[in-house]
Amino acid sequence: MRHGVWPDLPYDAWKDTYETLHMWTQIVGKIRLARMPWLNHSWQVTLYPTVSGLTTGRIPYGEEAFEIDFDFVAHELNVRTRREHGVIQLVPMSVAQFHDSVMEALVALRIPVSIYRRPCEVDSQLPFDEDDVHRSYDAEYANRWWRVVCSSADVLGHFRSRYYGKASPVHFFWGGFDLAVTRFSGRVAPPHPGGVPNLPDDVTRDAYSHEVSSAGFWPGGTIAPYPLFYSYAYPEPKGFADASVQPPFARYDAALREFILPYDALRQASDPDRTLLAFFQSTYVAAAELGAWDRASLEVPPDKLRAVGVE
Repeated sequence: MRHGVWPDLPYDAWKDTYETLHMWTQIVGKIRLARMPWLNHSWQVTLYPTVSGLTTGRIPYGEEAFEIDFDFVAHELNVRTRREHGVIQLVPMSVAQFHDSVMEALVALRIPVSIYRRPCEVDSQLPFDEDDVHRSYDAEYANRWWRVVCSSADVLGHFRSRYYGKASPVHFFWGGFDLAVTRFSGRVAPPHPGGVPNLPDDVTRDAYSHEVSSAGFWPGGTIAPYPLFYSYAYPEPKGFADASVQPPFARYDAALREFILPYDALRQASDPDRTLLAFFQSTYVAAAELGAWDRASLEVPPDKLRAVGVE
């Protein structure tokens, strides 16, 4: 693995930018949601890391198609069709201003899209086009966060390559504002209890329709005001919280119901990439062993990994 880039990302220093950017990504994500055909576990709605930001990828629109890209290097939002291109500068502005600018760009490109204007997976129900509360954009911290996302995606991709079973892409969920990859055992799970703020229980139950071990990066929130890596299992097998995992400074968080590895602790490791990979691997092994997954058929054998140059 190449050595990742792990810049300092103190939660308090960029909290306002984070909250604004969360709403901006929800607006763009809901545009993708409105146009893409349904895919199990809501995989059709996610965004993907790029060399300069995040993208929706190609979105069909009749005989046309378009894509929307966040660029956290030039600090632009680019809306492209095959023939035309609209640009919105990413600068401090309210969520309402951002919403209106995006919708106007779509109309100008003759690809108007209507979206559900309230955010999901957050307590606020302030419609995007009325949100003048969130209006911060610190370009330096937006760029730092994106660089952490890219480095995390590299390690998650390496981790994903070890699995023959069903696994998600490495993708960004704008609802929770987290980058994730999910492995499946192949068995049906018990119905999820739901209860995610402002998210229909049917959506949550589809996401967790089958047994999973899921891992990723989250920049923090009220319940944990610091950036962290996480790993959880659904359903959580007996003994999971007490499992021995790597590195030693990883721990199970009872409030989050998942193993966490604080980002600041990872940055101090001599080899952050390998340390993070060990966290993802050891927490998955705990879930798979305690959950009695068929590891022999689901995992790529070590000799196969060595043959293709994967350690």
